[in-house]
Amino acid sequence: MNVLVVGGAGYIGSHCVRQLIAAGHQPVVLDNLVFGHRGALPTGVPLYEADLGNEDAVAMILRKEHIDLVMHFAAYAYVGESVTDPLKYYFNNCVATYHLLRTMVRVGVKKFVFSSTCATFGVPDRLPIVEDMPQHPINPYGQTKLDMEHALRNIAHATGLSFAAFRYFNAAGAAEDGSIGEDHDPETHLIPLAFYAVQGRIKELTVFGTDYPTPDGTCLRDYVHVDDLSRAHIAVFDKLEKPGSGFFYNLGTGRPTSVREIIDAVEKVTGKKVPVRYGDRRAGDPPSLYADSTKAQTELGWKVKFPTIDGIVETAWRWHKANPGGYGR
Repeated sequence: MNVLVVGGAGYIGSHCVRQLIAAGHQPVVLDNLVFGHRGALPTGVPLYEADLGNEDAVAMILRKEHIDLVMHFAAYAYVGESVTDPLKYYFNNCVATYHLLRTMVRVGVKKFVFSSTCATFGVPDRLPIVEDMPQHPINPYGQTKLDMEHALRNIAHATGLSFAAFRYFNAAGAAEDGSIGEDHDPETHLIPLAFYAVQGRIKELTVFGTDYPTPDGTCLRDYVHVDDLSRAHIAVFDKLEKPGSGFFYNLGTGRPTSVREIIDAVEKVTGKKVPVRYGDRRAGDPPSLYADSTKAQTELGWKVKFPTIDGIVETAWRWHKANPGGYGR
């Protein structure tokens, strides 16, 4: 299929572009390059630099490229910023997506794959998290994603749009061949920050909280390789053939890893000590979050290629070691 990847020059989107090519599809990228990188895209993949609010420009791309399906990765995702500037998140994550969906319906493109998040669940009552558990986001970022999940249900019912929404846990790692990786500005993710500390790009890694009710006192999270996430998005294509259908899937390994275990894995793969400063807990950080991805495994035949944190960290280091300045902003 011809697939428009919105946000395709970003971290997850760029990895999905390469997985689409490997699976025999033809990706086309739409990205305003606020956070994306031209260097993350393979040679020959069309890149349109535009904003979703420009419906005429998006409609032109959909028609010109004969798009069959849209994947949507373009969102702001800094939880703290969403609390201090919620309007920025509602306009980008919701309003811009409404523009995209309205344009798709107008042009007649009726297949949509949406990047959602485990943040829609807030602080869960029990673990692991399954798809039908109550969703009570505790920050505007998670709320914007949940709002879009609700909107997709209504739009699908009214227009015949078929969609899948994937609730990610902690995306991590880099392409196996080291060709692309994770480069955010600012960077807030634990694994790259640990590498920055090793490389001297930051003075030290701050660990927020050592007194959680977990085996080593630090938070537990479910780290899933970015290429594994990407393959799930492609595996759902066949299910979108039925008009008006909607699907929700958790994507995680189901294996929680602590902050200390991440640091150990980084030290193992780099052979260097990670300079660490221990701080207080961050408000709103649950002690533990991890997924039950049985539904994706059963319905999509999804299997993770990188089940252990050591394998994920190894691919990430391959990228960071070869690209200490990222994509060279």
